[in-house]
Amino acid sequence: MRPAKLITGMDMHRVCRKIHHTIESSGILPVFFKGLACLAATVLITFAAYPAASQNLSPPPDAKAVPWHITADELSYIETENVYLAEGDVIIEKGNRRIAADQARFDRQTMEVLAAGRVVMTVGDDILTADSVEINLATEQGIIHNGSFFLAKDNFHIQGDTIRKTGKESYAAEKASITTCDGDTPAWKITGRNLKVTIEGYGFARHATFWVKNIPVMYTPFIVFPVKLKRQTGLLSPQLGTSSRKGFEIIQPFFWAVSQSADMTFYEHYMDLRGNKLGAELRYVFSPLSKGTLMFDYLQDKQVDDGTGTSSDWGYDDRLDPTTAVSEDIPRPNHDRYWLRMKHDQDLPAGFSADLDVDVVSDQDYLHEFKSGYTGFSDTRRYFNDEFGRDIDDYNDPVRLNRLSLVRRWSSFVFNTELRWYDDVVSRRQGDSNTTVQRLPSIQFDGAKQPLLGSPFYFTLDNEYTYFYRQDTVTANAVTQDHRVDLYPRIYLPMKAGYYFTFEPSLGVRETAWRVEARDDGDGSLHDRETLHREILDGRADLSTEVYRIYSVEGKRIDRIKHSVKPQLTYKFLPEINQDAYPKFDATDRIARQNKLTYSLTNLLIYRSGPPQPAGIQSKSLESTPSYRRFLRLFVSQDYDFNEAVENDPAKWRNRRSREPFSPLYGKIEFTPAATLSMAADAQWSCYRDGLLSHNISANVSNRRGDGIFVEHRFQKEIEEIGRVALESLYTRLNLKISERLSASGEYEKDLYHQEDLLLGIGTRYQAQCWSLELKYTQEVDEEKYSFMIGLKGLGELGNGL
Repeated sequence: MRPAKLITGMDMHRVCRKIHHTIESSGILPVFFKGLACLAATVLITFAAYPAASQNLSPPPDAKAVPWHITADELSYIETENVYLAEGDVIIEKGNRRIAADQARFDRQTMEVLAAGRVVMTVGDDILTADSVEINLATEQGIIHNGSFFLAKDNFHIQGDTIRKTGKESYAAEKASITTCDGDTPAWKITGRNLKVTIEGYGFARHATFWVKNIPVMYTPFIVFPVKLKRQTGLLSPQLGTSSRKGFEIIQPFFWAVSQSADMTFYEHYMDLRGNKLGAELRYVFSPLSKGTLMFDYLQDKQVDDGTGTSSDWGYDDRLDPTTAVSEDIPRPNHDRYWLRMKHDQDLPAGFSADLDVDVVSDQDYLHEFKSGYTGFSDTRRYFNDEFGRDIDDYNDPVRLNRLSLVRRWSSFVFNTELRWYDDVVSRRQGDSNTTVQRLPSIQFDGAKQPLLGSPFYFTLDNEYTYFYRQDTVTANAVTQDHRVDLYPRIYLPMKAGYYFTFEPSLGVRETAWRVEARDDGDGSLHDRETLHREILDGRADLSTEVYRIYSVEGKRIDRIKHSVKPQLTYKFLPEINQDAYPKFDATDRIARQNKLTYSLTNLLIYRSGPPQPAGIQSKSLESTPSYRRFLRLFVSQDYDFNEAVENDPAKWRNRRSREPFSPLYGKIEFTPAATLSMAADAQWSCYRDGLLSHNISANVSNRRGDGIFVEHRFQKEIEEIGRVALESLYTRLNLKISERLSASGEYEKDLYHQEDLLLGIGTRYQAQCWSLELKYTQEVDEEKYSFMIGLKGLGELGNGL
């Protein structure tokens, strides 16, 4: 090797020649000179992280590491020390890692770099700036003097006099500050000593102070905060609150990334007045079509509702009598309380798929008690709907569905088998008779409407086998176990009278057979097995037509409007059959007679927007493709019952008091002229009762800015003879975007029939660049709550409710 010689102080011609000679002899990439006079030399050097054993600086053939590259205006080499000196626009880079500085010293043997003067280090979108940096490129450890670190994800800023880079993605500082706010004077920051930060991990600091602008507002001897950019094991943000039913409460989740396809979250929910509720949630994905979630939580409750003393204060009104509209408080004497729920989707061979739904709760009050929070009913319901597209029973429903289904779909047929178990929580908890009907299993094979063997006929299939089981009965001689087969093919013959009318008669043949396994006599004895069957023929005829017209308009956005009118007549006939001897589990066991004519009228308005396609040209541009929107639908229908018109037995009349062959006139209108405006209304009007029987009216108006209002009014008239109670309510929700950062919201619901406020809530939210503040007041029938939520970007949210 040549003797050590510093290439500085020479004239420019000798510098250029010497650098060129050094590059050639050492096997380094060629040097490109800027300008004929070599006023500045740009040198590209490739070096690897291993001791130089020869003049060849290229990595060995089996080296896996990507080499580092350095460029500079001037470069010199101290051969005896194996050190490179770079001056002017120095850049050291490898992949997405880059160091830029005014000058740098690189030790090729130890891979240590000393960079000074406007130092900027980048790793992807993350940026570190400093006055000087001492770093080992092999271990990625070093010291940063008077520097600041910017983490693009969540906008983290870390600043300190001396920052030690202790690993590839870890940092430490004796005194430092952190914030997610931009600017020299951030809206908030946390300062502390002995700061330690690990990307995709946590930050720790001692003697931490929380600042708002330049004002210290809170001190803590120790603080932990997440610095996570992706899924990783660790603590999640807690939820805090206080209430009269639970006292002070805190929910602390812990997330465990089990594997790439599974994770778990553990919850500890401490409640001062109720105890410590523990929960766990398992999520897993086997394939794109096979996944599941299992959730469970348990509470040893300090409070019970056993019907004595003031214990009823801890219960809820659980059942609503539909005839009297009076609530009933069912005791909840148990201390042990839990909720197990699960949904699973499974892809199977040969085109089959399976779904599993589990919903088991300890008592009828549990889901009412825990509607909100990480493990509450509302979050669980929203998650199941979003991830699996399947709902769960409402929180106040004491009968919970558990289901396992197996499905196979073809182009025109569907095979579906289900096991359905309805868990009656009240009966199970109270030890009462359980009359809930279970289906173990129900097997269906259905066929969509399709041609029959090339003939002019069409057919459909609705076939079902069900095994019914119920533990107890309320009447003597009632069936407790039963097999039922229901076969229901239907034949159609569509016909057209030119372009004007469509006439379609159809005939259904229904064969139903029961195999009764057990019948309760009321004295504990059972009847012998017996087989029953029923045959029914029913007829139907549909007559319809459609007339329409297309109007040309000269609007800026709309150029065509289509108005379609479709009147339709439907006649149904099904003879009266005595079915008293058959078991009764659901509506299929009692099929009512029909001799009914239904007439309806449907009006549709559809507009076309956007320029039409030029003749003979098919453009893939979305801008040149017209779009269509159905912006108005008006539907009106009414039945006329021929049987009731001639029936003399009041027991077979619609309302038991008067003969009413005409059903209430039903009408529905939907108006959606734009994505930001929609209105809907439906109503029932009776010609026998002089007025509306019910109506529902709703409207939703919004804009792209985020303002919106939703109003809904519901009304139901009392009909004593059929046991229908009077209902009337008004609900409205308002969102107002006051500015880019400030918004307000409110909701109100009132029972107009009983003149009682059901819900009143108002709130406001301020969203800044790195923090948010939300204030809300909520008043319900049995609770009044003030709450606030402070969100610090990157650190989660802290809130309180009183």
